[in-house]
Amino acid sequence: MKNSILTFFIATVITVASLFVFGGLIAKPVSGDKVCPSCMYKNFKLWGKVKVVESFPDIKVQIVESFPDLKVKQVTSFPDACGKWQFVESFPDFKIQFVTSFPDIKIKYVESFPGCN
Repeated sequence: MKNSILTFFIATVITVASLFVFGGLIAKPVSGDKVCPSCMYKNFKLWGKVKVVESFPDIKVQIVESFPDLKVKQVTSFPDACGKWQFVESFPDFKIQFVTSFPDIKIKYVESFPGCN
């Protein structure tokens, strides 16, 4: 009896520890928010110089009109705050690909108040 309880206890501890170590259910954030409040996705800050590519993007982006993950304002200089993107052809901070399905993040273009909701 004591032996089976000890075995069960050890198996439970190993299972919980493996969930922490290997990034299982316990280590993931509870909120469903992909972008906010850090304004980052996949270790990429979501402001700065952006290059649009057809393949091998850092982030797949879908343009939507409602319920965006991020509000984006296109700027020509000083993309220095969350949601301010300057589109460039060389030396980007990150690369995006526009998709119509299965995006990493959804954006909405705005003229004012870029960033998180």
